[in-house]
Amino acid sequence: MLPMEVEITMRGLRDTRKLKALLKAGKSIRLRDRNHIVGRIVPPQQREGPAQLPDFEARHRELFGDRTFDAEDFLQDRHGRY
Repeated sequence: MLPMEVEITMRGLRDTRKLKALLKAGKSIRLRDRNHIVGRIVPPQQREGPAQLPDFEARHRELFGDRTFDAEDFLQDRHGRY
């Protein structure tokens, strides 16, 4: 058993306050049914912050250069006037 793990029986799952407190404390819970380990409940991993978004403007410049697109002209070419 790891130092941050607590063993609980299947009947102990009824005590949700205790489970919630253990998980908030960052401890893993091993579930036992009689003498057999049947599963684990693990707290979520902590993220180090928001993910960095790609530079969409740089990607657009790389693909299209300085070209601009007019949606109205595009639609008229495809469908006539609206």
